[in-house]
Amino acid sequence: MRVTRAERDGWAVVTVTGEMDLISSPAVRQKVHDAVADGRRDVVLDLAGVRFCDSSGVGVLIGSRRLMRSCAGRLRVVLPAADAPPGQGAHVNRVLAALGVRRLFEVFPDLAAATDESAQPLSA
Repeated sequence: MRVTRAERDGWAVVTVTGEMDLISSPAVRQKVHDAVADGRRDVVLDLAGVRFCDSSGVGVLIGSRRLMRSCAGRLRVVLPAADAPPGQGAHVNRVLAALGVRRLFEVFPDLAAATDESAQPLSA
């Protein structure tokens, strides 16, 4: 797994590729916490490159949402459609939908839309 942080149009963008599991999820949590510690209140989690997500990864997503709400921030998530071709991040979308928590997140189809103030999130 690889986790990077960059800035785009005023948003802190945390990009995750690979698997979000018990071993790798803490790195994602740390990047989000670091962004908040640096004063960022607008965070995008780009999960388009995540091919597997277990319960610890879902926990990090829910925890990140809670953190951003507690500091009056915004969290947006980039997720390909649940029926996207394998390897394009659709797994996370399916997991969140199956658990009934997909509706908790502002989901966008790509990074450009997620960092566009006028873009509307995808419906759950």
